[in-house]
Amino acid sequence: MKQTQKNSRMAALWRSSHMNGANAHYVEQLFERYLDAPDSIPEQWRHYFDTLVEDSKAHVPLSSVRERFRGQASLRQRIAAPSPAVTREQQVTSHVRSWIDAWRRHGHRQAHLDPLALQSPETVAELDPATHGLTVADMARELDIRAMELPHHLPARMTLMALQGWLVETYAGALAVEIPLDDPDARAWWLARIEAPQRAASRAEQQALLERLTAADGFERYLAGRYPGAKRFGLEGCDALIPLVDALMHEAAGKLSHVMIGMAHRGRLNVLVNALGKPPAAVIDEFEGRAPHTGTSGDVKYHLGYHSTRQFPNGALLCELVPNPSHLEIVTPVLQGAVRARQDQDGAQVLPIAMHGDAAFAGQGVVMECLQMSRTRAFGIGGTVHIVINNQIGFTTSRADDARSTRYCTDIAHMLQIPVLHVNADEPEAVLRAARLAFEWREHSGQDVLIDLIGYRRRGHNEADEPSGTQPLMYAKIRQQSTAQQRYAERLVAQGRVSAEQVKQLADDYRKWLESSAPASAPQASVFDVSALPALTPESLVALGERAFAVPADLSLQRQVERVYEDRQRMLTGEIPLNWGAAELLAYASVLAAGHPVRLIGQDSGRGTFSHRHAVLHDQQMDKAWVPLQHLSAPQAPCVIHDSLLSEEAVLAFEYGYSTAAPQSLVLWEAQFGDFANGAQVVIDQFIAAGDAKWGQRCGLVLLLPHGYEGQGPEHSSARPERFLQLCAEENMFVCTPTTPAQMFHLLRRQLMLGVAKPLVVMQPKSLLRHRLAVSSLEALADGHFQTMLPDDQADASRVTRVVLSAGKVHYDLLAERGAQAHQDTALVRVEQVYPFPVEEVAAELARYPALKTLVWCQEEPRNQGYWQGVRDALDEVVARSGDRASVRYVGRPSAAAPATGSAHQHAEEQCALVEAAFKA
Repeated sequence: MKQTQKNSRMAALWRSSHMNGANAHYVEQLFERYLDAPDSIPEQWRHYFDTLVEDSKAHVPLSSVRERFRGQASLRQRIAAPSPAVTREQQVTSHVRSWIDAWRRHGHRQAHLDPLALQSPETVAELDPATHGLTVADMARELDIRAMELPHHLPARMTLMALQGWLVETYAGALAVEIPLDDPDARAWWLARIEAPQRAASRAEQQALLERLTAADGFERYLAGRYPGAKRFGLEGCDALIPLVDALMHEAAGKLSHVMIGMAHRGRLNVLVNALGKPPAAVIDEFEGRAPHTGTSGDVKYHLGYHSTRQFPNGALLCELVPNPSHLEIVTPVLQGAVRARQDQDGAQVLPIAMHGDAAFAGQGVVMECLQMSRTRAFGIGGTVHIVINNQIGFTTSRADDARSTRYCTDIAHMLQIPVLHVNADEPEAVLRAARLAFEWREHSGQDVLIDLIGYRRRGHNEADEPSGTQPLMYAKIRQQSTAQQRYAERLVAQGRVSAEQVKQLADDYRKWLESSAPASAPQASVFDVSALPALTPESLVALGERAFAVPADLSLQRQVERVYEDRQRMLTGEIPLNWGAAELLAYASVLAAGHPVRLIGQDSGRGTFSHRHAVLHDQQMDKAWVPLQHLSAPQAPCVIHDSLLSEEAVLAFEYGYSTAAPQSLVLWEAQFGDFANGAQVVIDQFIAAGDAKWGQRCGLVLLLPHGYEGQGPEHSSARPERFLQLCAEENMFVCTPTTPAQMFHLLRRQLMLGVAKPLVVMQPKSLLRHRLAVSSLEALADGHFQTMLPDDQADASRVTRVVLSAGKVHYDLLAERGAQAHQDTALVRVEQVYPFPVEEVAAELARYPALKTLVWCQEEPRNQGYWQGVRDALDEVVARSGDRASVRYVGRPSAAAPATGSAHQHAEEQCALVEAAFKA
């Protein structure tokens, strides 16, 4: 009767697709064990068989299925009869190989990584020997393991039970590694190191770890006692970050010259003091509110940067922590850009360390953008060591199914198969090993590596926060948890490596050091010595242009591009005037010829969104490209022009970081359309507009933002100049709207002639790129300079009663209207630099018109957008300086929610109306 029931159930199993073929023997064996002792098989299989057994009650036993199973059993007996022991060992050997591979792939899922033990390690079916056809009897079997690609330090023969113990110890301890198995070389590299015999930490290493943990713990205790309740975003619960960073620096010393760190606020003060050597007195001054700062506004203490030189046994390291706002992950591309600049300028050997929070790493899209950029030509830096300071909580979100949709917060790294080292933050020796592995991999591969430092957050989001209101169970556990320093000290005392008196002495010595620290002098703002570019003549421009516009004879160009370069040659002879693209490339060529590097990055920067630039030439028959600006002379300053990946936030942040570290370079980011800058607004708000004021961090980055109303709809008409003007204060940046090629030429060159780096935002035209009037002569490029205001050289000053001020393309529409209607009483003046507004220059221009009565500001943009709100006060000052002879009036589109209409017909009507109104106001 029992056999009949078993065969009936077997028939139900056989109907499942994954139960036949090569799996049949294994599944049958599992099912036999299930019928005899259900608890002896993995839980997942037991639940599955329970379901099938219930289902099989409704079916009639199939004799043919029973006979098939009996036949298979008989066949196995006949094959096994000659030498059952040898045959079974061969079978077991095959099963063991798959079992070992499963441990290499999935062992991390059973590792003991959580210091709080809030979540038990997974029950992983793939790690159960039975899943691979291994029986209880097999586990006592001794096998020859030399043919199983296992490390040579293991015994030649082992029982499977002993092998299992080694696998658990290797892959499921306090350090667990996810390795990129698809790459056989990377897999072999990692396996060789993970499975190598592990050297026990020496007494000196253990004492050094204890000292660093004591420093991390002592710093937080000191601040907590002196400033209870003050925000400091302490490191408690992930104290092992300090020995981790210290170990990375020790590894880098003697091999590299720089270590650069980017991180958010959690643990930042601790890193500043205990990793970078910032004097504790400087931090105390910041708590006391008496610390000087370099910017006009300064910033909170846990956003500030710092740089120092640290001495290690193997050599000195220049160490720098990049300043950052509270926008968490945005500092990572800034860090990476600064690293790339140092590598490009002098070949510096830099170790980038990017620190992240677990919630931010999983939740913020800029993380993916940075990872995606890491292996591209424009943004590669030879690998970043990423450290996730994993508190297992994001503000108040601790449930994994609320915080992310993945097993680990680090799973986004899988898209590039980045090795991930998960490590228990309460196990300092495992943390030390993780640091060494990470550094070695980065140096070996030139690629990213990630350390997931799993700890907890001892206090709330900040020290004034009470976390038990939202995480009662977690914080009940945390209150019972001793610190990593206490646990490690107790362990070393028990091992006889240190005495209890030495542990106390370490803590006492560190506190004395904190209290005796000498005050630090105020950091000095960087002042860049940027020499003026040499003057140019028409002849020198022609010689430069001949090289900048040269095309190799064997380069097969697309016909339209070929025509562009033919026209550029004609421009050099004076046959036709210079257009926008030619003048821009001549500006870059002049900068390069003077020894200053040029870096132009954007989604379509090689040719330009509107095909005006064509700085990168593509052969039509072969997969090759030619950049004429890279072949001006030998040697010459580097010229980098790359189309970027489809990112604004991370790319602009990268270029910002690059420009801060490369003041002698002309660094430009071009938006495909001006409003694409919206996607990088945090970079504009927090870094470009305010970095100097907050941190004294100078930046000469140029933003090229196509802007202009051509009837193409709300996107992409406006680069949102009103947003930039709202951010303008204290002469923190330039906002310019050049309307001629010569003006663009001089504006770009001026960026390297200021003597101090400041961001430049260019409202770059679209239709003017080919406008018949928007042209310039070689003489205008050679003899001129950038003019913040262009006067009207055609108006009869004695007859003018109205001056119309405008910025950008609308000037040409006004010019056409004046010519058509013969408005002799109106002068048209162009404001080429909207911020800082050229008050004196405009006032001097108004003084030329004795009969002036009306000053009109005319713009294409709606009243609540564009320039009007940003220049209104400046216009009042201009009128006041002119003796209050004129009233100020606005002409433009009425206020609107969207930048422009979606109807080309409506756009044309609006444009005609506002142009006509400018002459009647």
